[in-house]
Amino acid sequence: MKLNFRKTGSGEPLIILHGLFGSADNWFSIAKELEKDFTLYLVDQRNHGDSPHSEEWDYKVMAEDIKELMEEEGIEKAFFMGHSMGGKTVMNFALRYPEKVIKLIVADIAPRHYPVHHQTILEGLSSVNLSEIKSRKEADEQLAKFVPEAGIRQFLLKSLGRDGKGDFIWKINLSVIIDKIENVGEALDYENSFDQPTLFMGGANSNYIQDKDKEDIDRYFPNNHLIYIKNAGHWLHAEQPQAVIDTVKAFLR
Repeated sequence: MKLNFRKTGSGEPLIILHGLFGSADNWFSIAKELEKDFTLYLVDQRNHGDSPHSEEWDYKVMAEDIKELMEEEGIEKAFFMGHSMGGKTVMNFALRYPEKVIKLIVADIAPRHYPVHHQTILEGLSSVNLSEIKSRKEADEQLAKFVPEAGIRQFLLKSLGRDGKGDFIWKINLSVIIDKIENVGEALDYENSFDQPTLFMGGANSNYIQDKDKEDIDRYFPNNHLIYIKNAGHWLHAEQPQAVIDTVKAFLR
């Protein structure tokens, strides 16, 4: 699995992973503020962005994808940051390969199980008639019947691309995501812990990291710091980018 990624900046490597339905571009504005201090790898996870599609899609294979990327790039160890699904990927990676992780940042996700809660979005994406639409505006209008929030639609439509013939396609592997969506919510299940510094960075207006999650966080990541970004929900990096940048810089330094 040769993942697509953007490489920029200079310094020690920092690998950044996006969340479900996202892509490497989601973190580009944050990366611009970090590239003076780090060599950044903005990664499209499998079945997302410009990375290959696969029928296999769970955290085990996504963690192995990152190991393969590091080997190909000659990276012995790196800093890691992941948001939501990407946060689960980097948590799994750190527990599988702790010797390869210097510090870990997990953005608005906890180690526990999350029930499926993306059905409406999946229905909306499936409802877009790719063979008939002539513009992104038409796709947006069809998607709006299921997803009324313009900001969420704008984010989702970043995954709308064109094939070699110029026809619209979803860059995400929608059929596999629908079939295996329960894998995204899987809890961590390891006997060991990751003992290096780990930052859990939640959105103050999000319910993804709750008080009850502290027990699991302490169990798997005993050297942890838990902070909440004010006036931010689940998409904290989009809602409060400067606060996220300042927090990331302070922790990694």
